[in-house]
Amino acid sequence: MDAAAADRFDPDRLLNQAFTRATGSHPVGGNRVRLLRDARENYPAWLDAIAAARHWIHFESYIIHSDRTGWQFAEALAARARDGVRVSLLYDWWGARGFTGRAFWRYLRKAGVDVRCFNPPIFDSPLGWLRRDHRKMLAIDGRVAFVTGLCVGDAWTGDPARGIAPWRDTGLQLEGPAVADVERAFAGTWGTAGAPVPAAEIPDAATIAPAGDVTVRVVASFPNLAGLLRLDQVVAGEARETLWLTDAYFVATTLYVQALRAAAADGVDVRILVPGATDIPVLRALSRSGYRSLLEAGIRVFEWNGPMLHAKTAVADGRWARIGSTNLNPVSWLGNWELDVAVEDRGFAGQMEAMYLDDLQHATEVVLSRHQRVRSVAPAPREERGRRPPRRI
Repeated sequence: MDAAAADRFDPDRLLNQAFTRATGSHPVGGNRVRLLRDARENYPAWLDAIAAARHWIHFESYIIHSDRTGWQFAEALAARARDGVRVSLLYDWWGARGFTGRAFWRYLRKAGVDVRCFNPPIFDSPLGWLRRDHRKMLAIDGRVAFVTGLCVGDAWTGDPARGIAPWRDTGLQLEGPAVADVERAFAGTWGTAGAPVPAAEIPDAATIAPAGDVTVRVVASFPNLAGLLRLDQVVAGEARETLWLTDAYFVATTLYVQALRAAAADGVDVRILVPGATDIPVLRALSRSGYRSLLEAGIRVFEWNGPMLHAKTAVADGRWARIGSTNLNPVSWLGNWELDVAVEDRGFAGQMEAMYLDDLQHATEVVLSRHQRVRSVAPAPREERGRRPPRRI
């Protein structure tokens, strides 16, 4: 085979092309990425970045509670707005419904924060409210961005004094040229709710200096495009050794389950970590109804033992990882505006794998009994977590 033919059939090149066509996003190199676990790492990093803002702050969150945590962020944003920083805050109408009082938004607007509500109900589109902005991101000065599964509220911090554990969630901090893609994603949703983002606040990637050596893709999903669904299917089809998934609201759809079953049949170690308790009880029933087809294929299913698992992540083959807002269900894949970052870096993927194995220490495995019934078993010892156990007990 000559050099030109070898290049055409290079597997990494073809995989890169498949990712690009599936998502519409291109890989961007020269970045630094930091893994942030739970509110104890995410919130302080966000607040530090907000305090350091000099030109603009773009903040987009499906839910912002007007509780202690929400007011902490409101005061931080208001302080920067009073100092002349342009602060743009976009929240989702449905997400904030019942969680956030009007006084909260009035306080921010009075301080100079530009607050917009995404897709409130209107009379000429009675079902339009079903499409939600489920993204969670923060971008500042074209310098740093955060893409995450966390919203803003006390549920994510817990209450140690009352013995209430925090919700389990994951985000990342991004610096480098790919921040421009996060800024553009924000501009897209911001513009649907009013005047566009000023051109000066949408930096070109070429103007942002490299901050590291990590390649990422910023995947901004829109209703009906199914970019993340296609990406998830490509990853399931390309994984060779491991595919470890964490999801807050997993619903087993035939198309994706078939991809996972095919991977498991080909020897891939496929695992799914989901909540044991959830803030949307009906979804737990839907999730559990799909366990059997997964377990029969040799896919391992674990349920988180804490109050709520809200993370949406994937890690494959110790070289590829994804973090963001997209859940593995049709609403996220097809109906929402979502935002995720796919990271192609062995060091970062290794951190994700270590975090996943640690999470399994706080989870209970779901298996099939000899009578083909779905049942839970006690967590395995730590040394057993990396092994494939028998599928029947």
